[in-house]
Amino acid sequence: MSSTQDLAQIRFQNALALFDEFVHNTVKHPDAATLRGLEGRFALRVQVQPSYWSQIKSRSRQIGERLARQFEQLCHKPHGWMDQVHATELTPADTGVHLPTPDIDSPGPQDDDERFIVGLVLTYYRRHPQRARTRLLDLLGEALTPAPASTRSATSTKANTPKAPSAADEAFALWRKTQAGVAPLKQKK
Repeated sequence: MSSTQDLAQIRFQNALALFDEFVHNTVKHPDAATLRGLEGRFALRVQVQPSYWSQIKSRSRQIGERLARQFEQLCHKPHGWMDQVHATELTPADTGVHLPTPDIDSPGPQDDDERFIVGLVLTYYRRHPQRARTRLLDLLGEALTPAPASTRSATSTKANTPKAPSAADEAFALWRKTQAGVAPLKQKK
């Protein structure tokens, strides 16, 4: 790996750290809609187009020398800060940033991978709503439906003893609980 690639990676990580700092200083519990707005506001703060910031985050653009200095100046960091590896093991108290604890029950996406998947699903749904709804519910049903009772009892050593619910049973119950609160979609006219 060349030093240019190392520097690009360091600048990328530091740009994400600046964005995280901006988010944590702006809102306490960001959801997906708030994050989209914050990405645009962060792009304005560092004086780049929102689409350019998106390209940086997706790694299709790298942060050059001039842009690195621009980020440092506008985010009140010392000259050269973007080019240095910063300790990631600092506690929130050390950095002054209060990071929320990850919430696995949160309905919004937690990271870039989850936002990407949600974006893909939304794009598919917006282009083909009925087909997307049917296919997605089928896929989720397959993934979350527990195995038939005959298969489970055959694998059980004692058929009459109650057993703890399996991960598939718990996932299916969670899926059912989630579906109970969702109103059916109305047909478009």
